[in-house]
Amino acid sequence: MRQVGLIAGAAATALVAAGAITYAVAGDDGGGQTPSAESADAGFARDMAVHHQQAVEMSYIVRDRTKDEEVRRLAYDIAQTQANQRGMMLGWLDLWGLPKVSSKPPMTWMDMGGMASGKDGALMPGMATNTEMKKLGTLSGKQAEIFYLQLMTDHHKGGIHMAEGCVEKCAVGVEKRLAQGMVDAQQSEIGLMADLLKERGAAPRS
Repeated sequence: MRQVGLIAGAAATALVAAGAITYAVAGDDGGGQTPSAESADAGFARDMAVHHQQAVEMSYIVRDRTKDEEVRRLAYDIAQTQANQRGMMLGWLDLWGLPKVSSKPPMTWMDMGGMASGKDGALMPGMATNTEMKKLGTLSGKQAEIFYLQLMTDHHKGGIHMAEGCVEKCAVGVEKRLAQGMVDAQQSEIGLMADLLKERGAAPRS
């Protein structure tokens, strides 16, 4: 169980806190101003909602491809946490009266709109390609565990980069705090996944 239980407890606490603040976020610490569609606040909410959705999908795939309880527990924790956070961010966009999609490339709000090509479905840094997602669905047992842990490590690294961008650029206080919480939690999970990979005779891809 090791760190998985600790991470699960921290995630549960974060989810309770998140639920309590979801509907009070529209002008929090932002000078009473609703963010614009081009703001970092809106851009982060849109992009991270997409980024999180893939993590949820990967996690449910691996839960069906392995019987290892430690990996299954980690995958469930990631799926539940990120699905909840995704719902919060989409809810904020609704509260702000802003669109959930943009005609501009992902990460434009970070001045990095050209960083990911979008080739084969990898819309943002760290995201798995469509080919990689299909491959994950064909593996089982130890092979599925290793590939999932490698994909999710890359995914978390990309997510941390984006969340750090929101911590720096977002104006809404509660969103900045959520982003910092993502950084902290995902860095911890990266360490755990490195340990799980090592146990399986593997390592992160980068």
